[in-house]
Amino acid sequence: MKWVNHGQYGNASINEMIKFKHPFSILLGKLSLGLISIFIACLAGLYWKSPTLLTILRYRQPTPQTFRHFPQESIAASPDPFHFIKATHPRQDLDTLSVYDGRHRLLPLADYLRMGKTTAFVVIRNDSIIYQYYAPGFSDTTTASVFSIAKSVLAILVGCALQEGAIRSLDDSITSYLPELRKKPVFAGITVRHLLTMNSGLAFKRKGEGLLSDLFSDEALYFYTTDSKQRLLQSQSATRPGTQWQYKNIDPLLLGWLLEVATHQRLAQYTQTKLWNPIGAAYPASWGLDHTGGLANTASSFQTTPLDLAKIGRLFLLAQQPRTIPLASAGWLNQLTQLDRTNNSPPKGWIQTRHQYYWWLPQRKPTGDFAAEGMLGQRLYVHPSTDTIIVHLAEAGAGDYPYRKVAAYLGGQIFRYPER
Repeated sequence: MKWVNHGQYGNASINEMIKFKHPFSILLGKLSLGLISIFIACLAGLYWKSPTLLTILRYRQPTPQTFRHFPQESIAASPDPFHFIKATHPRQDLDTLSVYDGRHRLLPLADYLRMGKTTAFVVIRNDSIIYQYYAPGFSDTTTASVFSIAKSVLAILVGCALQEGAIRSLDDSITSYLPELRKKPVFAGITVRHLLTMNSGLAFKRKGEGLLSDLFSDEALYFYTTDSKQRLLQSQSATRPGTQWQYKNIDPLLLGWLLEVATHQRLAQYTQTKLWNPIGAAYPASWGLDHTGGLANTASSFQTTPLDLAKIGRLFLLAQQPRTIPLASAGWLNQLTQLDRTNNSPPKGWIQTRHQYYWWLPQRKPTGDFAAEGMLGQRLYVHPSTDTIIVHLAEAGAGDYPYRKVAAYLGGQIFRYPER
């Protein structure tokens, strides 16, 4: 409201009006108190109905450091850590390599990283760190949330459970592991494979349709809920299981719950023994929880350091070599990154990426590379033909997909962006 052209009170403040007891000022004061009271009452009612909504209002879009405000379950560093070699002569020429951003602008990689608020960009070849960029205040020891890369980590752990027989088959009904779901017809017919391929058919409302819609989106509600199991039990059906792919967080949350029941272990403990110790993680990691002692957010809350994340990528390179790897079978790791003929996920972007078992597989030739992806620009990219691993952590991300060009450049390969 503009206070102009209203006689002697045109430029007066609200406090001055109240001081002079002008009738309009008294009315305004009463209205303000009334509106404040209504607002407080609405907030109280909202909290009573759903305390999660107030948490969403407070934190809104999470950052890679938001996890510090919520319960975590820690995963200790490996007692026998592996260390990448630091190259004697880092490849600073990468700074000037021209890449596209999400607005189809060609710019030097160094500018691309700054534009996307990159916090860490690490390039590793043949177990040697040949390029590192860290924003001020960040380093190779900084722990950050990698958001949906959590799903990719979960997929590896599912392979471990399959190998040891804790999960008997991907085609098992999920209700055979989670008897709580048997009373809900919506879960009938859903298999472990349906969850792993995001074909459960369960309804899920993503954000991106406006502020109010985002506030009530399942994406936000599941990220900030204090009772994931209760919310999962309220799921509704959208399509018949196995008939339609939809990217959603319900499926990995159910799968994480199922994995804990099947292995009779907390997910953090299982991650410790089956992944973190075998890869030689040098620093602790964590799973975010809905509440202390509660369910792990296997959809979007895994926290680690850049170099330990790179060691997960290294596993896949080891799986392609004639040697024994220290966890899930090489066959399972290869299955995660080779497109299945039954895959029904749609391609995205100029690289025609398809979603396979919570990993992203580019299908534009030459194929063979793959990535784990999280919102705001989190990436773990693996390019097996050049033995390259790239870790990219950011607070926003500049878009597009520079990783293929970086890997090709380092491998002395010709690379051309396709016409768009």
